[in-house]
Amino acid sequence: MRRDVFQAIADPTRREIISMIAHESLHLNLVADKFHVSRPAISKHIKILTECGLITIKQQGRHRYCEANFGKLNEVADWVEQYRKFWSQKLDALETYLEELQFKPAKKTRKQTSKRKKH
Repeated sequence: MRRDVFQAIADPTRREIISMIAHESLHLNLVADKFHVSRPAISKHIKILTECGLITIKQQGRHRYCEANFGKLNEVADWVEQYRKFWSQKLDALETYLEELQFKPAKKTRKQTSKRKKH
């Protein structure tokens, strides 16, 4: 099964793994040691991240190192951008509407008008 980047970032453990290797490449054992789950569970997370292209595994001596490959995150950024634009436009329209309300003179209701005439 071919996985996509959205599946990869849907899981908090995988997001944490991505965050960890964003700063430096780490060997698989070091990644696994940072979590309170089994090594096979971490291996499955690593496999998913590899399949979707967010990380690559490089062999160096006896160790296998995880390295970040964040080019695939552009898919997520592009998807989020369309919604950012949508909400920015909606919030700008709301701001304009609220400013118009603020500067409109308040309309008097009949009760307010009749009270003033009696006094």
